[in-house]
Amino acid sequence: MKFSEDHYYSTVKDFSVSGESFSLLINEEYQLLKTHPQPTLDRLGVYYEFEDYISHTDGKRTLFEKTYHFIKRSAIKNKVRLIGSYQPLKGKLLDIGAGTGDFLMEAKKQNWEIVGIEPNEKAKAIAVGKGVEFADAIEKLESNSFDVITLWHVLEHVPDVAHQAAELKRLLKPSGTLIIAVPNFKSFDANYYKTFWAAYDVPRHLWHFSKTAIEKLFDHQNMNLLEVKPMWFDSFYVSLLSEKYKTGKMNFIRGCSIGCISNLVGLFKKEFSSHIYILKNK
Repeated sequence: MKFSEDHYYSTVKDFSVSGESFSLLINEEYQLLKTHPQPTLDRLGVYYEFEDYISHTDGKRTLFEKTYHFIKRSAIKNKVRLIGSYQPLKGKLLDIGAGTGDFLMEAKKQNWEIVGIEPNEKAKAIAVGKGVEFADAIEKLESNSFDVITLWHVLEHVPDVAHQAAELKRLLKPSGTLIIAVPNFKSFDANYYKTFWAAYDVPRHLWHFSKTAIEKLFDHQNMNLLEVKPMWFDSFYVSLLSEKYKTGKMNFIRGCSIGCISNLVGLFKKEFSSHIYILKNK
């Protein structure tokens, strides 16, 4: 996948940590955006060092955090049901970017054999305390060893996305299922908030996907995109944060209204704030 500074798409600010601005470059063939410049690996961790990075904490300090975790509990049960509908015989499940481990613990309760990958030590320690088992690195895992691999809002954080796709193919059993959730920069809320759209989340999000990007990326790994599903609650979460970035305050009424409109538009255009992609080997 080739990108050049001539293929400029937009400029977006890091509202969470640094206040720095980054360019988004577009690969027209893949309909994939790339954050430019991407931080070096030794610098990337600095951009995750803020207390409000909600996936790395179980904090319930504010109404926003309490609402997030309330919705998260319901969403986790739906995720486990989803993997069961595509892989009814329970086996070995790998969750990459496992965060504080709640998804894996729910899967374990439903008799999945679980393994996690999580680079953030704080989040990992919380998950270990709940009983989650972790592998040290993806590269050390055995080929063709997982019935299901999940990445819930993780692929956008990976420095080498093509290499990651190849590793996912290697780890998955021939009959296994790969499930990926990522934001969609072609959604209504993305177009409405433009440079204030919270799901750009530069430079933590190194890549910004469309349906075309996922399909083409994994077609190179000889995998079929079976289905694309919406993540209904993401439009509300993202719109609320986008309101904060745009106006300086969390406007619940306006944010929830835009989230609702985004879902309604998505029903017609099939472009939601975030998508879940279900893939299998060809």
